[in-house]
Amino acid sequence: MCQKMYIKEEYDKKHVIMNIGENMNILEIIDKKRKKQKLSKEEIEYMIQGYLDESIKDYQMSALLMAIVLNGMNEDEVVDLTTAMLNSGEVMDLSSISGIKVDKHSTGGVGDKTTLILAPLVASCGVPVAKMSGRGLGHTGGTIDKLESIPGFQVDLSVENFIREVNEIGLSIVSQTGNLVPADKKLYALRDVTGTVESIPLIASSIMSKKLASGADKIVIDVKVGNGALVKTIEEAKKLAQLMVHIGNSHQKETVCVITRMSEPLGCAIGNALEVLEGIEVLKGGGPEDLKELVLTLATIMVSLGLECQMEQASKLVKQNLENGKAYQKFLEFVKAQKGNLDELVVGPKIFSIKAPKSGIVNHIDALKLGELARSIGAGRMTKEDKIDYGVGFVLSKKVGDFVLQDEELMKVYLNEKDVHLDVLLSCFMIEDDYTNTEPLIHEIVK
Repeated sequence: MCQKMYIKEEYDKKHVIMNIGENMNILEIIDKKRKKQKLSKEEIEYMIQGYLDESIKDYQMSALLMAIVLNGMNEDEVVDLTTAMLNSGEVMDLSSISGIKVDKHSTGGVGDKTTLILAPLVASCGVPVAKMSGRGLGHTGGTIDKLESIPGFQVDLSVENFIREVNEIGLSIVSQTGNLVPADKKLYALRDVTGTVESIPLIASSIMSKKLASGADKIVIDVKVGNGALVKTIEEAKKLAQLMVHIGNSHQKETVCVITRMSEPLGCAIGNALEVLEGIEVLKGGGPEDLKELVLTLATIMVSLGLECQMEQASKLVKQNLENGKAYQKFLEFVKAQKGNLDELVVGPKIFSIKAPKSGIVNHIDALKLGELARSIGAGRMTKEDKIDYGVGFVLSKKVGDFVLQDEELMKVYLNEKDVHLDVLLSCFMIEDDYTNTEPLIHEIVK
């Protein structure tokens, strides 16, 4: 992205941090955290800059990360870590876009295509959505991968076109470029191979450093919890949400977290092109109820923040624009502006049906296992170099709580080159005589 998209500080951060770190030693910092002691702001800045300039080695940072995973960080440390990571690169300047910009992030899950619906819906209500998103290293692609499943769709726009598109139609989603939070990119790559991903302080600082660098005025975060999410328990999800709200507020960015269920796939479609089609279905007024409920909840919060109005007023406007077709028209306008051709969208040519072995109520669908199986057939990546097969994936015919007859369809499978054992897919479903699952979709809203 072009230089003028970023805010530059009036001093050389690296020079300041190097001066601070003259009398510091990474071994002493590791030892402090191993002993459960608090790290100072200067020590945290030193460790981030040292890792970036490679004066601190991978094996040293790995030891420090593991000490953080085991012994945690307090709120001050996490705020300082987030700030140090944020200051490692450039910060987006969205001031040339009129209106209050509200960004949305999801901690990730199986079948999570909310941005495809949410962004045009919010934009249709008069709140500008200027979003930089990423490609996914997970079960299925990220938002950018889903958009790239639309033939011709351009995710790499010039600064001028990005700004112009948002000012003209209220919406643009582009691939993250530029020197945004390089410390997070390097740290996350190390965490991924050292078993240090699942740490509330590290997750919070990673997410919030990127959101703060993206330049939005306000932030909404969908914190997924459950079998198919990074965070497995409600207690952990609340800690993460409260911490991210605290970080946002400390940077004068109003932040709202919504804790939502990911113990089963969101909606029915799992796979990039299939998720685009399901997103279109919701924009046309149909689609799965859980996906629609989540989109309406997140959109209401975003519109309330963006228009600075009451939630009731925002909810009425959001529902109205989903029902009257304005959101769908905004989506079509958005796709056209970024050169996508929905008429050429294709799905896997080999289609199979998974049938229920007995009658009963679907009590559980293993989201994590389905996500991993989707990745195994090409819907996601194991490494960032992997190519995604956009057309493959699964579409659920039954959700948790639904009654199913013996030999009735549970799920459709869309394949291309890779195959999957159908009996393994069947093992993802638990069918019982009685329904015992009562978990709500929206657990809590944290402000």
